[in-house]
Amino acid sequence: MTWAHPGDTWIAVIGALAAVACALPGCFLVLRRLAMMGDAISHAVLPGLAGGFLLMLWASDAGSIRTVLPWIAGADPRHPLVMLTGAIVVGILTAVFTELLHERLRTDRGAAMGIVFTSLFALGLIMIRRAADDVRVDLDPACVLYGSLELARLDTLHIAGREVPRALVTLGGVALLNGTGTLILLRVLRATSFDPAFSQVAGLRPRVAHLLLMTMTAVTAVAAFEAVGTILVVAMIVTPAATAQLLTRRLGAMLIVAAAIGIASAIGGHWAAITLPGVFGFEDTVTSGMIAVAGGVLFALAIFLAPRDGILPARRRTHALGMRILAEDLLGMLYRAEEAGERLSIEIVRARASAGLDVGPRRVASACARLRRRGHIETADGMFTLTASGRALARSLVRAHRLWESFLVRHAEVPPDHVHRTAMELEHVTDAATARALEDRLGAEALDPHGREIPG
Repeated sequence: MTWAHPGDTWIAVIGALAAVACALPGCFLVLRRLAMMGDAISHAVLPGLAGGFLLMLWASDAGSIRTVLPWIAGADPRHPLVMLTGAIVVGILTAVFTELLHERLRTDRGAAMGIVFTSLFALGLIMIRRAADDVRVDLDPACVLYGSLELARLDTLHIAGREVPRALVTLGGVALLNGTGTLILLRVLRATSFDPAFSQVAGLRPRVAHLLLMTMTAVTAVAAFEAVGTILVVAMIVTPAATAQLLTRRLGAMLIVAAAIGIASAIGGHWAAITLPGVFGFEDTVTSGMIAVAGGVLFALAIFLAPRDGILPARRRTHALGMRILAEDLLGMLYRAEEAGERLSIEIVRARASAGLDVGPRRVASACARLRRRGHIETADGMFTLTASGRALARSLVRAHRLWESFLVRHAEVPPDHVHRTAMELEHVTDAATARALEDRLGAEALDPHGREIPG
């Protein structure tokens, strides 16, 4: 992939680092069903940002403070470190207050999140309004929502003789910190995420692990806030983790896949931001929004194509199971016809399948073709004949069916005229061991409740 401008590489790399940093704690939040905690923290840090600014502004104006700490006089209230510190403190307090409401007052966790983050968000707006009244700060709502990823590359630091975007250093450090913390705490986080009660008994301190995870989430949300805004922070925390959960059931693989999906979303989103607007007649769009869209597209693809839980694979498995059951029912039909000295044509098979199994002629034809491909039936003069392998499979199915009928009548006291449908369902899931267990319970019974021989 080639970029139209050299700065595009920096934008994509910053977005990718933000995505990786968000995806790692996001996996544990999704597993703990706390996905919206990232949303709560990203909104609740607003009073921390405003508080850090106002505190430094007040301290730099206070004569006594300047005398004791002269370096404050020259400090910039908008310095990222000042606002970052305030936001991290409030982000951690958000998690602490939420847990206090949930555990001490027995408030639903979702309600506790809503109470805490809306209260802190409202407080932050009041504080920013106060600062705005003093004409000392400006607030761009679009920047708060979507960040300024395109402009992040312009705020640079000099490292080893090169100008490097400040956001690259910040987000790279947070991504490294999250990766290292995840490796160190993986055992504890795994145990506390899947079985908090066991982890408490094992002495793993789930509350401490939860607080560390919330701290990691707060630091990540605050670090990514300026570059990608509150909306994309939430999308980056939740979407890659939720997508990875659809694709794998192993925690280690989930972390790797989530990080990879975040990187793909960042690169694909920036490419879409500089490519697609012209296609649809727009002048431009923001990269952060398109990264969220790219993540949503990948999540939608996972919903349809995930090997285990995807809609299309699930439908394919359901169709295959239905065809297997229909094919086995047809084998049982042909076996019973042989017992009665009959030979069945395709027309008779279709008619009996339509009446007894409630399936159409096309499905019957597909099931017969399946049996023919597997060598279970042959066709001669328009009549079906069981092969040796087909007869053996049909005998085991009919044997299981009649054993179940006998068992249900004798031990479950079900009337003989009510056992056929249940036995038809059970015969498809009865293996040899289960059939032997049924024989042991029934003893030397040779006939089913309807007087038909139970195949040996």
